[in-house]
Amino acid sequence: MTDIEMVAVHYRGAGPALPDLIGGRVQVTFESIPSAIQQVRAGKLRALAVTTTARSEALPDVPTVAESVPGYDASGWHGIVAPPGTPPGVVNKLNAEIAAILADPGLRARIVDMGGVPLGGSPADFGKFIASETAKWAKVIRAANIKAE
Repeated sequence: MTDIEMVAVHYRGAGPALPDLIGGRVQVTFESIPSAIQQVRAGKLRALAVTTTARSEALPDVPTVAESVPGYDASGWHGIVAPPGTPPGVVNKLNAEIAAILADPGLRARIVDMGGVPLGGSPADFGKFIASETAKWAKVIRAANIKAE
């Protein structure tokens, strides 16, 4: 979206990437907030921007990329899924239990403090979200002409 050229250095997660960033072996990395927030709070890293469309509650002074690059949205997420054919009653029971856990004020506060955004919803809503994310990233892959190695 900006025509910035960068060399990708592939890491097996934040564990090996962050020491290389702190040590100056790489100049920038895109990491999840929970992976890097303690280093940011300790002053070992400087957060330049968050890739979500809204600022993070955990780092409210850090701007979004979209504030400089309108339309930018590259947020990561985690979800809980079950195998195909799982009985609807089991899916609904799991969903209700997970919703109850996410409603716990202490847990919600901890997730937010670590830079996460706890979301809930129905299994159908999650299915729509996954379909939307798949379509969004498929468009990005086609536009960038990305091919599997």
